[in-house]
Amino acid sequence: MSADHATVARRRRTGWGVLAVVLALTGVVLVLAGLHRSPAPARPVSAPTVSPIPASEASRPHRVTHRVTVPRIAPVHLAIPAIHVSHRLLRLGLQPDRTVEVPAPEDSAYPGWFRLGPTPGQVGSSVILGHVDSVRGPAVFYDLRFLSRGDKVDVRLRDGTVTHFAVRRVATYANADFPADRVYAAHGVRALNLVTCGGEYDRSRGGYQSNVVVYTRLVGTTPAAGARSGSSSH
Repeated sequence: MSADHATVARRRRTGWGVLAVVLALTGVVLVLAGLHRSPAPARPVSAPTVSPIPASEASRPHRVTHRVTVPRIAPVHLAIPAIHVSHRLLRLGLQPDRTVEVPAPEDSAYPGWFRLGPTPGQVGSSVILGHVDSVRGPAVFYDLRFLSRGDKVDVRLRDGTVTHFAVRRVATYANADFPADRVYAAHGVRALNLVTCGGEYDRSRGGYQSNVVVYTRLVGTTPAAGARSGSSSH
């Protein structure tokens, strides 16, 4: 374990873990550590649904073009129909020690957008983080590892624009091998990456020993009501 990982590990709360991102070289170098796991029941617990994206929008086909323009505006809602996720989004930044924020224990039912990255749908890698479980049971990203290529992920922005993504692949990485550059850096595409903990759980070693990353790409947008039809990618 590196010095950065050791520092993060000392700051973990019992039953919780930290996704740590250490920024250097103009904020690009990132280090991710796994989340702690708490005892969880066999089935996911239910969580409140907040302002869901209409099913008609989530299910219709979309086509992305080079003319798509997504505004720099905060996302407010995440929907992943295949695993029954439909929740408002928190906004996450950096803590004073320059580690990335994660949702507070009482907010384990909600995912959070790393606001120092691009808005979902803009060029670059937007990242949404979520807990896999909590002291109360499974959390918002408990079933993230079961997503498959082609599954839909929809994000609604504050102005009403909905950006539509499709899963490209799901990968699990040991904490020490987490590919921070691949997950957080821009690669000339409109990516949305979803991150939670996973793999083996070993309490004696600090909790989960791996991280699950779901890589998605933009496939289309639904413009905000009242927007010009030319801004749609349909």
